[in-house]
Amino acid sequence: MKIAVEGCAHGELDKIYETIQHIEKKENIKVDLLLICGDFQAVRYESDMKCMAVPKKFQKMNSFYKYYNGEKVAPVLTIIIGGNHEASNYMQELPYGGWLAPNIYYLGHYEHPPYTEETKRSVYHVRNLEFFRMKQIKRHVDIMLSHDWPRGIHKYGDLKDLLRKKKFLENDIETNTLGSPPAEELLYILQPTYWFSAHLHVKFSAIVPHRTESGEFKSKTKFLSLDKCLPRRDFLQILDIPHRKPLKLQLDPEWLAVLKSTNHLLNLHRSNCYMPGPGTDERYDFTATDEDIQNIIDDFGGDLTIPENFVQSENGSDIQINEQTTLLCDMLDLTDPNRVLNNMDSSFNSNSNISMQNITDTVHSEFSSSEEDNVHTSYLKNVNEKSLDPTSPQDHIPQAEVNNESIIETTELLESIDSSGSSSNTSKRSNTSLVSPGENKKFKRRNLNIYYDSKDSIS
Repeated sequence: MKIAVEGCAHGELDKIYETIQHIEKKENIKVDLLLICGDFQAVRYESDMKCMAVPKKFQKMNSFYKYYNGEKVAPVLTIIIGGNHEASNYMQELPYGGWLAPNIYYLGHYEHPPYTEETKRSVYHVRNLEFFRMKQIKRHVDIMLSHDWPRGIHKYGDLKDLLRKKKFLENDIETNTLGSPPAEELLYILQPTYWFSAHLHVKFSAIVPHRTESGEFKSKTKFLSLDKCLPRRDFLQILDIPHRKPLKLQLDPEWLAVLKSTNHLLNLHRSNCYMPGPGTDERYDFTATDEDIQNIIDDFGGDLTIPENFVQSENGSDIQINEQTTLLCDMLDLTDPNRVLNNMDSSFNSNSNISMQNITDTVHSEFSSSEEDNVHTSYLKNVNEKSLDPTSPQDHIPQAEVNNESIIETTELLESIDSSGSSSNTSKRSNTSLVSPGENKKFKRRNLNIYYDSKDSIS
């Protein structure tokens, strides 16, 4: 199975897919899956940009809207996580994950409008509950995605080369503040085979050994972080990883069992929330048993295949109810946060124990809030913003050295269509008018060969 890994997408879907198609043609291969490690920027309408933590001068439509409205279809199954530069109003429709567009699947994370300058940043923060849930996973994890790196990952790679490329990281490394502490904890608990990250706009690989309590070698995690999509940058890499056929996107029954058993820990209030742990009378071990997992499989009739049930949402920055989220919540008897916040779930009231809690990570933003406008919506009619916890998902984490698999390094690839601007993956334009193409940033069309290094090959 050939998997393409992309660093920060920054909305450049056309260029990413064109690069993959160029590699496929040159190497005579077929890429089966694309993983994007955050900063995806699923901008459908101009109004979506008001919900991004990005100064106005850097806001642009890019190309996602073409895939959303049906003008184009993603040529390869694409799985993404969020980052710190996202159209958060759209992402929050799918707190448990779902299709952002046909063949483009988001793994989920929760937040809600209205967005102020503060909450446009806290929206992408990871939550205590999210890490608590992930720590319940006991079955082996093959691939972990995070936007930020796990803290301390620099110790396992070429630190000298990293500082040569990003000298400004030196102080964070010396003070052990580079990366996410919760992600570091997950790295040693889950011990995935691969961990892919982005965020710092640099390629960095590492191998993290895992040992038993007696010190014997047990396994290793191969970490890889990639750059953003720009010419002459290490923004994409393709790995050949063994897999079981057939290829299809499915829900994981162990994860669904954890979601169901921890639903009562969800909290929508702005407050300090703590997860249960040893030393209290409250249950704190929510590891899924074989019986729990089988019950989930039975509930789904033995078929956990994710249905292709993408539907477009209304234009606007108000909170929207997405049918994909409703379906999953109904199947598992989960709380749909969006329905609660829209006063559509009578089983919960303002005193309910439902919240998305902040994890104690510091917000690091290079943008001044004075450069952006607060986003106020009619959602304020239904909810008092001060009564809610305004935090949400984040993309964190690490990189992986991959010496033993077949790899194609796409260090110097980018625009793969010719000067005519034609593309093989276009389809009939939708009648839905989403955005004026004139808002897109114009790029000069170049010969793709100037982005391609003849040394790049399958090792």
